[in-house]
Amino acid sequence: MNYELMENNKVFLRGTVASAPVFSHESFGEGFYEVFINIERLSNNFDTIPVIISEKLLDNSFVVGNLVAVQGQFRSYNKFVDGKSKLILNVFVRSVVEIDYSMNPNLVEISGFICKEPVFRTTPFGREICDVLIAVNRSYNKSDYLPAIAWGRNARYLKNFVVGQKVSIIGRIQSREYQKKLDDDCVETRVAYEISINKICMLDDNINSLNVEQDKLA
Repeated sequence: MNYELMENNKVFLRGTVASAPVFSHESFGEGFYEVFINIERLSNNFDTIPVIISEKLLDNSFVVGNLVAVQGQFRSYNKFVDGKSKLILNVFVRSVVEIDYSMNPNLVEISGFICKEPVFRTTPFGREICDVLIAVNRSYNKSDYLPAIAWGRNARYLKNFVVGQKVSIIGRIQSREYQKKLDDDCVETRVAYEISINKICMLDDNINSLNVEQDKLA
């Protein structure tokens, strides 16, 4: 096991179970289930995060309304929907842990490579925002492609980064609804998941260490 690749993508979530477990897929005879967890923000709103958990870890605590805590990794894979490739994001659970109220209930720490040029913009209200996509290496020459968003001073700092730079990011996983206009002029409400950046710094490395093979379903 490559412990360095385990350390470059770490997530801790503590929240209430928002949905009953639903079978997701099977890998090497082991079943995996999808569960949504509600995590309260300081604003009293919620982030609703999808997690994938093995049948070996799934226990009676994963009942709607129960408080649970998990550790794992923020992951991505491509899924073909209506002939188009769609990036799917979720938290892969590695362990179910005791409830610890001293921990930030929604914490993600990653280190990876900028794989698309950062996009900086200013809202009509004057708020500065910068979007970026980070490639995070993991085992078997795979990578997770994780969208992240920075605000204010972090956004101004991030906008000058270039593709290939290695960065370290600390933040939270947030969910947000958006409106998608379809081909028939209908509008569909969808949910996006991304890392809301609290802290970002540049690391001394280069793009040569980046695994370029897109991730497949775990």
